[in-house]
Amino acid sequence: MTGKPLLYGCVGCGSAVVEAALILLGEDYDYVEVEPWTPSPALEDLCALNPLGQVPTLRLPDGTVLTETVAILLWLLERHPGALAPAPGDPRRPLFLRWLVYLPAAIYPMYTVGDFCDRWVTGEAAQAELKQATIDRTLACWANVEAGLAPTPGGWALGTPDWTVLDLYIAMLTRWRPGRGAIRTVAPGIVAVAEKVEADPRLRALWDRHFPADYDDP
Repeated sequence: MTGKPLLYGCVGCGSAVVEAALILLGEDYDYVEVEPWTPSPALEDLCALNPLGQVPTLRLPDGTVLTETVAILLWLLERHPGALAPAPGDPRRPLFLRWLVYLPAAIYPMYTVGDFCDRWVTGEAAQAELKQATIDRTLACWANVEAGLAPTPGGWALGTPDWTVLDLYIAMLTRWRPGRGAIRTVAPGIVAVAEKVEADPRLRALWDRHFPADYDDP
């Protein structure tokens, strides 16, 4: 592949894990910051590629457009066999695929609903009730991840010698509502994995940009 892929992303959003993978895999890329909820020329450009106006969206040098975080991550892993994932044939590979898909399938939709409750129900009381229901469901999902992976203290989510994109994804998602404190009550091992990811200096600048000290996901 000649040229550089172009990533449309937004601070604090789902594009953070794609950026993390690009950095760790040594991929050179260009980046456009765009808030999907704020009209701008950048958003118009994004919608021309992805009519839903969602991030991450990745435009490859040949013009191919990739959307959906896991699709982008799997494309990157195919370009770098043996990096950031158990190899095919590794007994941990099925678990890797299961939980990598589980995160956006089970947990991410809680933000699609919870961030925009007014799209689904009317009235402040109903919206508050719906938002709380998404939080309760999110915590139940994290408890399921904790039970399914049972990470070893000080280790990575899958017990691999090195981190995988699953660990990166966990680090990002646990930053979101209801936050690390609440998630720790149901998934302490998972939060420990997230904190181990963030302690690595290779991604320090990235996490600081996406999740500064005053970051709050209401």
